[in-house]
Amino acid sequence: MRTLRAGASRLPAQIQVVRTGAAETTRPAAIGPAPRDMILVGDCVAEMDRLPAASVDLVFADPPYNLQLEGALSRPDQSLVDAVDDDWDKFADFAEYDAFTRRWLSAARRAMKPNATLVVIGSYHNIFRVGAILQDLGFWILNDIVWRKANPMPNFRGRRFTNAHETMIWAARGAEAKRYTFNYEALKAGNDDCQARSDWFLPICTGAERLKDPSGRKTHPTQKPEALLARVLIAASNAGDLVLDPFFGSGTTGAVARRLHRSYIGIERDPGYAEAARRRIAAVEPLDAETVALAPTRRTEPRIAFASLIESGRIRPGERLTDARGRHAALVRADGSLAAGPAIGSIHKIGALVQGLPACNGWTFWHVERDGRRMAIDDLRADVRAGLREAAGL
Repeated sequence: MRTLRAGASRLPAQIQVVRTGAAETTRPAAIGPAPRDMILVGDCVAEMDRLPAASVDLVFADPPYNLQLEGALSRPDQSLVDAVDDDWDKFADFAEYDAFTRRWLSAARRAMKPNATLVVIGSYHNIFRVGAILQDLGFWILNDIVWRKANPMPNFRGRRFTNAHETMIWAARGAEAKRYTFNYEALKAGNDDCQARSDWFLPICTGAERLKDPSGRKTHPTQKPEALLARVLIAASNAGDLVLDPFFGSGTTGAVARRLHRSYIGIERDPGYAEAARRRIAAVEPLDAETVALAPTRRTEPRIAFASLIESGRIRPGERLTDARGRHAALVRADGSLAAGPAIGSIHKIGALVQGLPACNGWTFWHVERDGRRMAIDDLRADVRAGLREAAGL
């Protein structure tokens, strides 16, 4: 996927890159909507400059790593390792790589919507330089994520630790972006109801998933596994969102986006890689809409007031609510407040008061007796919401 490089000209040796968060270069404004489900063949910065500003929901970037390989790498049996030695991964020095990184990140940031996020992947060769430039340009880092490889390539020379991971940086467009997409509940549900962690254990791309040419050689040397992209897209985008990949390579981002009902823009300078990506994506069968739809979350559900339970007859004024064990009790008042002794307040305030705590979620703390058992009033709230969805035909 790391196949595109903007501005390949070498910089003079004396040039210095100043990291002071300088303002982005003014770029021509594009007219019209952004393209969808297209591979643009060309220089990544030039093609991103042609996109409308604030038009994409997520950027996934797998840029050149600047591996700085010095000669061929061989296994103990003297067979050669199929390493990354393409011209697109070669830079004269760190100054040239930093300038390249600043250009493509600036172009990507311009194309991002105000609440869009960016995920960039790299290794120890480049990710720390990328992270510093991200911050210089005004991005706000949300997480670093470690992709721990289940089957990494060993260190054949035995002079270093086996390089068994790569690092992704997940960043918002700026510190002011508060409504970025993060599908917390979906990730938690798929992780046995535990919070999703920032270390991901996944295998590298092998087997039938690996694209190969007619001679059996890898089509692309750094093809990423679809499982990795699926987790990124499920975490940080929604169905219908537009995902930009400025280093499209073999098209993993596009293939996963098509399967998960996202749209994509892929930018790739190598026509051969672009054609391989087109064939790959065309063969993808999208999942049905119900399979990829996110379950409603508490944040997206309509707000239901406790008084609504009284108005709908699910709770009667004068009833007593208790906690799950029956240790605390409160009287339901006609106006939707609770009374515990002389204290009157909301379900949350009284719940906190009887426990001697600074705060309380009254919906899960308070219970009402129905058919001889205690049930959380949150279950009654769920009934109200279900009725609203049914009335709306959802």
